[in-house]
Amino acid sequence: MRKAFSIFFFIYFYTAGIPLFIVALFIWLITKPFDKRLAVLHYFTQIWGAFYIFSIPGWHINLIGKKNYDKKKVYMMVANHQSQLDILSTSYLFFHFKWVSKAEVFKVPIIGWNMSLNNYVKLRRGDRKSILEMVKDASKAIDNGSSIFIFPEGTRSTTGTLRPFKSGAFIIAKRKKIPILPIVINGTREIVPKDTLNFNPKGNIEYIVLPPITYEEYKDMETQEIANMVRDRIKVHVNAHKGS
Repeated sequence: MRKAFSIFFFIYFYTAGIPLFIVALFIWLITKPFDKRLAVLHYFTQIWGAFYIFSIPGWHINLIGKKNYDKKKVYMMVANHQSQLDILSTSYLFFHFKWVSKAEVFKVPIIGWNMSLNNYVKLRRGDRKSILEMVKDASKAIDNGSSIFIFPEGTRSTTGTLRPFKSGAFIIAKRKKIPILPIVINGTREIVPKDTLNFNPKGNIEYIVLPPITYEEYKDMETQEIANMVRDRIKVHVNAHKGS
């Protein structure tokens, strides 16, 4: 059942993705001259991602904490990372931000192409030069009014147990003096576990947006202290946090 559904989903994903990418390319061409943040394109990208989730009858998303973020403000957005589905389902936030993602993802047909159009931020893990470029690019995006979304674990958890948080997101947040917006993702690992392409046709996804952490709250803390504090706040709400 899972294998058959997975084949169906990938065929559907790319068949629908081709015309949607053409629309995205058209939006990019029309809006880029006056939309410095590419906000219109990003909004379409979120509609695109939400469309995929919405069109699968067995997948349901519950978004909690909408009142905890102001779409007019700029945040460092951080979340736990459980599944390939995390990025797609984040579309339901309908909030302007730039992803920080592995450089390899930008090479994936359609999805990677659209990420390049959106001018999302590339990162090559373990490459110090790339990390410095990521910090520079993310800081520039913040200056232009875009929030930044990073998975500080660096990679998906195989068990759901929260991994240690890397410091990059918090170095940028402190440098730019912006609030940190912790986000909890539950349920995506049960639909698409790490290291498998067998999708579950049924599953519930839960997004919990926690209250933002203001710059004043963390400005006197060391970077790793900030990372640990944010991790602790997220861990309380992660379904699989026991024993982490």
